[in-house]
Amino acid sequence: MSEISQAAAPLRHSPLDRVLIAVDDALRTVWGTHVAGRPCPRPALEGEPLSEADRGEAAALMRVNHVGEVCAQALYASQALGTSDPALRAHFKAAADEETDHLAWTEQRLRELGGRTSLLNPLWYGGAFAIGLLAARAGDKVSLGFVVETERQVEQHLHSHMTRLPPGDTASRVIVAQMRDDEAEHADAAQKAGGVQLPLPVRTLMRAAAKVMTITAHRI
Repeated sequence: MSEISQAAAPLRHSPLDRVLIAVDDALRTVWGTHVAGRPCPRPALEGEPLSEADRGEAAALMRVNHVGEVCAQALYASQALGTSDPALRAHFKAAADEETDHLAWTEQRLRELGGRTSLLNPLWYGGAFAIGLLAARAGDKVSLGFVVETERQVEQHLHSHMTRLPPGDTASRVIVAQMRDDEAEHADAAQKAGGVQLPLPVRTLMRAAAKVMTITAHRI
């Protein structure tokens, strides 16, 4: 945890303050409008016009990616709430701020494709928040290990979307590529901060839960 401990001392909040912040984060994530701190990635060359079928498939895939970012916000918020280490709490908050870019980018691309976000976003957020809180209660090293495993799985998932997106959808592809690279950096940072490897049954269960989410969010 040395790299985190060397960070500037974060602002201290009471337990009630942290709960209220978590509630506010949830409302903003599920129902708010998100503004990215970085410009949305754009391809050097625009792809070919998409057919209606390709546009629909691209929108479905980007909706799945948006749900992943909703879950990421919930996980980081719950893990920040569950740790007693102020520096680690600041670390989770900083990671969540970076993930806000992904929320804004996927929302923007969904609008461009004529798609919509998942109707089940409140459910996705609530479930991910509960899982993240359980991870936090298991201890900081386990909580960081959970981040590592989550981000590694998301990185693989995004890589698979690079091949599933319609060939002409270069706009979505560059967004997904940047998201994939960012997730890899988050995993590396959590591992360097002391994250431990989770047991195989836990990792397998996480993959199964993610599979259910991606299949459902693709349609709803």
